[in-house]
Amino acid sequence: MNKLKTGEFYGVHYKKSAFDNLIITDTEYTHSKVDWHYHQNPYFTYLLQGKLFESNKKDSYYLEPGNLLFHNWQDAHYNIKPPEFTRGFHIELNEKWFSTFNIQITDFEGSINLKNPIIKNLMNHIFFDTKINDQYSSLSIESNLIDIFNTIKESKKENSEKPIWVNKLKELLIEEKMDYSLKSLSSKLGIHPVHLSREFNRYFGTSLGNYIRLIKLNRAFNLITSKRFSMTEICYQCGFYDQSHFISNFKRIYHATPTEFLRKIG
Repeated sequence: MNKLKTGEFYGVHYKKSAFDNLIITDTEYTHSKVDWHYHQNPYFTYLLQGKLFESNKKDSYYLEPGNLLFHNWQDAHYNIKPPEFTRGFHIELNEKWFSTFNIQITDFEGSINLKNPIIKNLMNHIFFDTKINDQYSSLSIESNLIDIFNTIKESKKENSEKPIWVNKLKELLIEEKMDYSLKSLSSKLGIHPVHLSREFNRYFGTSLGNYIRLIKLNRAFNLITSKRFSMTEICYQCGFYDQSHFISNFKRIYHATPTEFLRKIG
């Protein structure tokens, strides 16, 4: 089985950025199939464009833009790519990075399919920082990575303690296009709207309104990155009322308008 060493990924690298104890690559996948292999270091894969099938010994994933995976070291897997342009963003971290920030890599086994919109939002900020690449980028990237690992760990720790409606609500919010009103959500979950509003932050780490906003903005982020749609199309595909609403929400989170963001990522 092939072992990929530090900084090695199949495909063509548009950009490779090396920071202290981590390497970030923006890569076009060029192989229709990559046989079983593993990587020397733990890493994230964030699919930006195209589609990809990935399978390991426990799980299989049909990846589309916006899908985010974490692979621990020596997690063997293979990939199949359809005949279309496919692009991924990778963050590879070595052992020293984890020890520097007192993060136990043994707490994160195998492959993890990360669906939490808070985590994806943090990853979007990291991607944006690599394009800005100023004197503050390294600090921002490391801070966001620490927040990502802390969020993953907290989610795993609390999973057994959560009521049934929490996981059901996660699927409703992430997987379905539906009416996100408090009344309709509480009706589908069979709980009182006041209880849902009061308990949401406890289990999701933010308010219901902000959680939904992040889902919409994450989708907008991926559509902008694809460079296939106009800002007007993205606005309505993501469920914003109008362009002004879309721009103000995007700027609130990313400190740039959608057009400014598109310009900076090239």
